[in-house]
Amino acid sequence: MTMKQVLQNLRSGETTVVDVPVPKPKRGQALVQNSVSLVSAGTERMLVEFAGKSIFGKARSRPDLVKQVLDKARREGILTTLEAALNRLDQPMPLGYSSSGRIVELGADMSGFKIGQRVACSGGGYAVHAEYVTVPSNLLTPLPDNVSMDEASFATLGAIALHGFRLSDVQIGSNVAIIGLGLLGLLASGIAKSAGCHVLGIDLDKTRVEIAEKIGIQAYLRDGVAETALSFTAGRGFDAILVCADTKSADPVELAGQIARDRARVIAVGAVGLGLPRKVYFEKELTFINSRSYGPGRYDPTYEEKGQDYPIGYVRWTEGRNLEAFINLLSAGNLNVTPLITHRFPIEHATQAYSLISNKENEHFLGVMLTYQENMREFDAAIDDSMRVVYRGSSIASETKTQAINLGVIGAGNFAQAVMLPAVRRLRNVELIGIASASGASAIHAAKRYGFRYGCSDDDRIIHDPNIDTVAVLTRHNMHSDQVVKALLANKNVFCEKPLALNDEQLTAIEAALYAVTKKANESGINVLSAPLLTVGFNRRFAPFTLRVHDFFANRNEPLVAHYRVNAGFIPRTHWTQDAEIGGGRIIGEGCHFLDFLTFLVGEPPISVIAQALPDVGRYKDDNVVMTFTFSDGSIGTVSYLANGDKSFSKERVEVFCAGRVAVLDDFRTLQMVVGGHRKVYHSRLRQDKGHMGLWLAFRNAILNGTGAPIPYEHLFGVTRSTFAGIHALRDGDRVLIRSGYK
Repeated sequence: MTMKQVLQNLRSGETTVVDVPVPKPKRGQALVQNSVSLVSAGTERMLVEFAGKSIFGKARSRPDLVKQVLDKARREGILTTLEAALNRLDQPMPLGYSSSGRIVELGADMSGFKIGQRVACSGGGYAVHAEYVTVPSNLLTPLPDNVSMDEASFATLGAIALHGFRLSDVQIGSNVAIIGLGLLGLLASGIAKSAGCHVLGIDLDKTRVEIAEKIGIQAYLRDGVAETALSFTAGRGFDAILVCADTKSADPVELAGQIARDRARVIAVGAVGLGLPRKVYFEKELTFINSRSYGPGRYDPTYEEKGQDYPIGYVRWTEGRNLEAFINLLSAGNLNVTPLITHRFPIEHATQAYSLISNKENEHFLGVMLTYQENMREFDAAIDDSMRVVYRGSSIASETKTQAINLGVIGAGNFAQAVMLPAVRRLRNVELIGIASASGASAIHAAKRYGFRYGCSDDDRIIHDPNIDTVAVLTRHNMHSDQVVKALLANKNVFCEKPLALNDEQLTAIEAALYAVTKKANESGINVLSAPLLTVGFNRRFAPFTLRVHDFFANRNEPLVAHYRVNAGFIPRTHWTQDAEIGGGRIIGEGCHFLDFLTFLVGEPPISVIAQALPDVGRYKDDNVVMTFTFSDGSIGTVSYLANGDKSFSKERVEVFCAGRVAVLDDFRTLQMVVGGHRKVYHSRLRQDKGHMGLWLAFRNAILNGTGAPIPYEHLFGVTRSTFAGIHALRDGDRVLIRSGYK
């Protein structure tokens, strides 16, 4: 038994209901068995309609993305860019962000919640249309006994409407207009009315106007409503106007300006055209606010993912507190959402719901629900391990080849599916056994696409599968060290995408595990080369152009100087890679690539480092850095890692000088080598080759032939320690000595 989930393919436009593994809750999350989820006729319809466009239609609707693609093509080549773009579109997109159900499993640090508790769930990527969902603590709201699951499924949209209302800053007796009487507008109307405001609703659709009137909201059609508005407000105009319409037209904000009083507030809650007419907004000195979803905390990973709440004395109405307040309105009987429910579809028939909201059925709708009948009939908190795996064929891998790598993969994100798995699939003598991802859905997609025998949501299943002898760790950086240690101690060969670790403690644990399994193999009388091997995704040293540069300086008899310039591009401070606990920061998380390149050229890790950085000025986060490394043979290597450039310019450029020779490598597409006045130039016009295939080929051969790790361990550990030293040098302002690589 697995579970059903609704997924959208952005490339094909297909909306499907698929069988996927039940996910496991992480720290700070609960696993919830959904009873009901609410379909968003705005956000989800836009996504489905975008997916249904041709590739040219998608391009016309997102010119910003087209520019990014063209810039990437100039840097990396047409074929590389085309493959990356098509892969991105091919990733399954989970639909939904508002549901209700019961908690069946708790991750660590989930105080205040218990198994069996009824909750409302919120958040894109969390409260999705699936039988089971994992949701962080700040996006869960306990339900009073008198609030039904149906009602609770409205919580996310209710919180969006509530946050928009709060931004209007009105008081009891204020005149409030709601433009757009879809689900969001009707909820906003009910909230404003329950707060003691005089509410007028406006819509283009006669049916929606009639529904508003049935639930006690005075409402009118758009045509001629300006005169009605003056009469409704005794000629004063509205104190606040909430624009809840869903249209590219700027007519709603133009109408809002017409019916507003002097110095009123106009709040855009829906997705509307924002062409503000200057004259009326200037003359009335109107305040226009674009409401950001459902309150403070939205889009803040420390709040949503880490569960760090804002102090109530400073932020009274957070995202979570708005969810709670909406549920309290339902519980007190101040708001009735039941009349807004127009359609129900079992999860198995979810595609009919999307056909409806896309107006393919030409049928009126408002609240469209997906139901989970099995979950509604009987609550079952028992999650069997078998529910976290989906086999594509036989569950027994008895036919695995003896002279092959039997590979299991942990992590099925965009990098894995766009870069790593295409490279691995082209290798002979590599059997793809299982792949795991946190949600399970991306693992099943990858399993089907690349030919794995099963997909699952449980990392341990991959690590302890007796049919798997090699594990690839392709997860977020903070998970690498723990998964590497577990896999090594399970006697598996391990490929770990960079970085190997985020701090000395993690690196020491990996070193100890590797030493232990190697020592055990040696003491058992087994050839030490048969012990599990470890390698890291330092692919650039295996790139064809890198190998040419290495050979060019192979017979040097004096130190070299190499400068590696990285035009990395800006990433917001809130991005997970910038988080010291999750991504490690950009120097540890990505800078290791470039230091490994220098280490490969010199033939040994550096022995010391000094570093300087530009001021962060509130925008950057130690990602405009120049680090200078020295090596024991006197060589000097610098890494200039920069986030303040233009991403349309080349990302990586290396210049190497030694003994009358010069090599210049530009973005792994052009290589110049100069000696004795003669210049050789090599080009790779259609694609980059950064060595991913070469690394996997070397790793496969090392395992099958027993030739030892493809990257010397003193390099793996030395490079990783050198990135830590670079951060210390940056903090201390002094030269930092680097401990030697591997014990």
